[in-house]
Amino acid sequence: MSDSIAELRGADRAAILLLALGEKDAATILSHMGPKEVQDLGLAMASMNNVSTEQMESVMRSFVQTLRGQTALGVDSDEYIRSVLTEALGSDKAGGVIDRILLGRNSKGLEQLKWMDSRSIAEVIRLEHPQIIAIVLSFLEPDQAAEVLAEFPERVRPDIIMRIATLDGIQPTALQELDQILEKQFVGATKVKSSSLGGVKTAANILNLVEGAIENSVMEQVNSTDQDLAQEIQDNMFVFDNLIDVDDRGIQTLLREVASDQLLLALRGSEEILKEKIFKNMSKRAAEMLRDDLEAGAPVRLSDVEAAQKEILTVARRLSDAGEIQLGGAGGEEYV
Repeated sequence: MSDSIAELRGADRAAILLLALGEKDAATILSHMGPKEVQDLGLAMASMNNVSTEQMESVMRSFVQTLRGQTALGVDSDEYIRSVLTEALGSDKAGGVIDRILLGRNSKGLEQLKWMDSRSIAEVIRLEHPQIIAIVLSFLEPDQAAEVLAEFPERVRPDIIMRIATLDGIQPTALQELDQILEKQFVGATKVKSSSLGGVKTAANILNLVEGAIENSVMEQVNSTDQDLAQEIQDNMFVFDNLIDVDDRGIQTLLREVASDQLLLALRGSEEILKEKIFKNMSKRAAEMLRDDLEAGAPVRLSDVEAAQKEILTVARRLSDAGEIQLGGAGGEEYV
C-alpha cells in the first residue's frame, strides 16, 4: 500500500482513521452513520493491511487540518441546509439529498427500513396501498429499492414504478398514513414533513438496478399503459453503455473502484466503442491483459453480465452522488 493518502479512496482514509481511534470511539462514530456508510467503511476496514506508520500519520494530520477548518455555529435552519447543499451540489443533485436529510431527520421509521434486508421491507409493506409502497421505495436508495421491487409479484411491479414516476411531492395525508403504518411495525415513529420524493428520475434509477428480465417486463407493461411516461422513464435511465459519455478522468476514477473480474464480465456485453474507451484509460499492460481475457473467455450467461454491469452502475452512481464523476444519461438464458 502506497504511503500517499492522495491515492486512497475516501472510505479507505476513513477506515484508517477509525482503526487508529480504537474500538470504543470507532463504534461511537459508526453509530451516527447510515447503513450505506457503515457497510462501505466496514468493508474498507476489513480490507486494510500493511498500513504504514507514515500513512497513518498522514491520514491523522489531514483529519486534524480539516477539523481545524470547521466550526459549530449552531445553525439549524432548513433553508440554510437547502441553500448550502444546492450551492455545493447543484439543484438537480441536491434535491434528493435534501429530501432524505430533512425527511430522514424527523422519521425513525423510514430510516429504520434502510437497515433491513429487502425481503423484510417487502413483507412490511406488501399488503399496503401501492401509493404507500411507491413512497417507501422512493425514500430508499435506488439499489435497495430495486431489490425490494424484485420481491413483489411481476403483476404489481409496473403499477409501483408508474406511481413512483408520477409522484409529484407527498401530501401530508399520505405521509400521515405512512407514519401510522410504520408505527405499527416500529417503536418511536414521529411526525414527518412533506417531501418531494419520487418522480421519473427516481423510477429510472430503481429500474437501472433491477435484473434485466424484470426491467424489460416492467417497461413493456408501463409502455402499454402510458407510452409517454414510459419514454420519459427510458430517457432518464442510465445504462452501462452510457458510460461512454463519462469523461476520461471519471472513467479512471470508476476503474479504481471496480474489481478486474467484475469489469471483465461486464464488458462481455458492451459496445466496442466503450471497450476502447476503457482500454484507453488503463495502463498499457492492464489493457492488453483485459483484451486477451475478453478474447479467450468462454461464453457467459447474459444475466451474469447484466448483474456485473448493474454492480458497476451502482458504484458509478455513488461516485456521481459524491461529486467525483459526472454521469451522462439515457438510456431462458442468453449467451454473449
